[in-house]
Amino acid sequence: MRLKTSLLKEPKHKELVSCVGWTSADELYSCGDDHQILKWNLLNGETSLVVKLPDDTYPIDLHWFPKNVGSKKQGQSDMFVITSSDGKFHLISKLGRVEKSVDAHSGAVLAGRWNYDGTALVTAGEDGHIKIWSKSGMLRSTLAQNGLPVYSVAWGPDSEKVLYPVGKQLIIKPLQPSSKVLQWKAHEGVILKVDWNPVNDLILSAGEDCKYKVWDSYGRALYSSTSHEYPITSVSWAPDGDLFAVGSFHTLRLCDKTGWSYALEKPNTGSIFSLTWSIDGTQVAGACGNGHVIFAHVIEQHWEWKNFEVTLTKRRAMQVRNVINDAVDLLEFRDRVIKASLKYGHLVVSTSLQCYVFSTKNWNTPLIFDLKEGTVSLILQCERHFLLVDGGSLFLYSYEGRLISSPKVPGMRTDILNAQTVSLSNDTIAMKDKTDEKLIYLFDALSGKPLGDGKPLAHKIEVVEIALDQGGPAIERKIAFVDKNRDLYISTVRRLGKEQKAVKIGSMVHTLAWSDLSNILCGIQDNRFTVWYYPNVAYVDKELLPKTISEKDGSEYTKSPQIVSFVGNRVTIRRSDGSLVHTNISPYPAIIHDYITASKWDEAVRLCRFVKVSYYFVLLHVY
Repeated sequence: MRLKTSLLKEPKHKELVSCVGWTSADELYSCGDDHQILKWNLLNGETSLVVKLPDDTYPIDLHWFPKNVGSKKQGQSDMFVITSSDGKFHLISKLGRVEKSVDAHSGAVLAGRWNYDGTALVTAGEDGHIKIWSKSGMLRSTLAQNGLPVYSVAWGPDSEKVLYPVGKQLIIKPLQPSSKVLQWKAHEGVILKVDWNPVNDLILSAGEDCKYKVWDSYGRALYSSTSHEYPITSVSWAPDGDLFAVGSFHTLRLCDKTGWSYALEKPNTGSIFSLTWSIDGTQVAGACGNGHVIFAHVIEQHWEWKNFEVTLTKRRAMQVRNVINDAVDLLEFRDRVIKASLKYGHLVVSTSLQCYVFSTKNWNTPLIFDLKEGTVSLILQCERHFLLVDGGSLFLYSYEGRLISSPKVPGMRTDILNAQTVSLSNDTIAMKDKTDEKLIYLFDALSGKPLGDGKPLAHKIEVVEIALDQGGPAIERKIAFVDKNRDLYISTVRRLGKEQKAVKIGSMVHTLAWSDLSNILCGIQDNRFTVWYYPNVAYVDKELLPKTISEKDGSEYTKSPQIVSFVGNRVTIRRSDGSLVHTNISPYPAIIHDYITASKWDEAVRLCRFVKVSYYFVLLHVY
C-alpha cells in the first residue's frame, strides 16, 4: 500500500495554509494566512474563492459540522467552524457567509472540534482554557484551565470525554464534573497534535520531540515511532480506523493503526500543519507551509484468498492474479473504489455509487447493483451472503445481489462498527453496541429480526471483540468473545429451554479467528498460539476441554499480533512490525468434523486410529 501524491505547480494560497476540511469526497475547503477560504473541486480541477476574511483574522483550525447526524433537518450540515488568532471562532456557511463570530479565548483559539452528533463544539486556546459550546455558539462550560497553551483537542468516541495536550502531558477529561481525569506524560517535547478514532478507540499524539505515538484509551503506549528529522506537525486517523497519516517538514507518511509505516513520501510542501481524510477514506489532504494543498490517494491495497491476489492498481482499477497459473485479469470500475473484500470464492467491491460482486470462477461478468448511500464503511462476508454497512444502515445481500435483510438497532451508531464489533455467519448477525459495551445483539440473518425473545446477550463486563463460528447447523451456532480482561468466552446463540451461560475457555487472548470451514477456533494468548479444535466440548464436559487444545510457542509473533485470516488449515498472522507470518494447523480435526457432520463414523474412527493423537479420540468421543 502506498500514497500517490499530487501538488499544483504554483500554490493557490499566497501565504502558508493552516487548515483544510472535506465537504464531500470530491470537494475540499482550505484557508491560510492570506485570509482566503478556497474551494477545491477535484472532479474538474477548479479552485474558487469562497470568502476573504478580514485582514486581522488569521485562521488556525477548520472543522465541518458532522454530516451523519440527520443534520439536513437542522439546516447545519453545510456549515463549518473556523478558529482564529484574534481569540474568536466563526461559524461560516458553505457559501461563505459568516453566520456568527464569538469571542472565545484571550489569545488565539488554537483548535475547534464538533462532537460526533453535532450537539456541541469544543475549543482550545492559547490561554490554556478548554471550553464547550452549543451548536449555535453559546458557552456551556469551561472544562479546564491550564497554565500552558493547548494546541490540539479531540472528542472521545462517545462524545462524553475530551482529549487534549498540555506541554508534554496528555489529558482525558470527561464532561461529567465528578468523573476521574486521566493524565500521563506522553512525549519528551511539547505535544502539537492529537487525534482519537471512534472506531478502534485509539489515540494518536505528535510532538516537538519528532515522534508520533499510538495509545489506547487507558493511556497505555502501543507504539512509539523513531525520532524524525523534524517535529511532527500533524496526525490524522482515516475514518475506518485502519490507517492514519503523519505530516512533518517535507514529509508525509501512511501508517497502519498499530503504528508501523506503509509508505513515506517526501513532497516539497514545507511543514504540513493539518491533515484530514475524505469521508470515504480513500484520500488525504494536507495544509502546507509553502501555500500548497497536497492531495494523496491510497493505492496498491492488497487482498488475498487461497490462490488469488487482488491489488488496487489505480483509483478505478484492480488487478487479479491467480498464483497457480499466473493468469492475470484486469477489473475496471466506473467510479473510484472505496472498500473491497475477498473471501469464500467472491470479491465484493464497493465504489462511490455501486457494488460489484465477482466470482473467482469468472472475473468477466460481475453482478452490479446501486448502493443506497454510497458511503460503505465495512464489508463482511460469509459462505452464502455478505453484509454492507452503508451510511446509517446495515444491509445483508446474497451473492446474486438480492437484498435479504436490514437489521436495525435503535440508536446504534453504525459509523463506528468494524470487523471486531460485527460478525456474520450463514444464519446469524452479531453486533456489539457502543452505548452499552456489555451487550451483544443477535439477529436472524434471513429476517433481520432479533433472535429468541429479542434480548441481547449480556456479559458482566465490557466486550472487546466478537466472532461467530461458520460451520454446522443454525441451532448449534456459537459466538466467541473477548472481554476487557482479555478472557475468552464461548456462548450459544440460540437458546433452548434453560438459558445457557457463557463459558470461559481461555485467558489473556489478544486476537482470535474461527476457521472458514469448520468450528475450529484459534487465538494468541500470552505468547502461545492456541487452537481449540472443538470449543463446544466446554458444554459437554469442561474437564475434556484441555484435551482438545493444541498450543505452540508464539513468541516469534512479537508484541500485539493480529490474526488476519484462518482459511482451511492455514492461519495468517500480522506481526507488530507489519510483516505477515503463515502457520499451519493439523488438517485432521477438520476432516473429522466433516466425517462426523456427514455421519461417516467408521471413517472417523479409522482416521483417529491412524493419527494416534489423544485429542482426536476426545473429539470423536464428545460427538
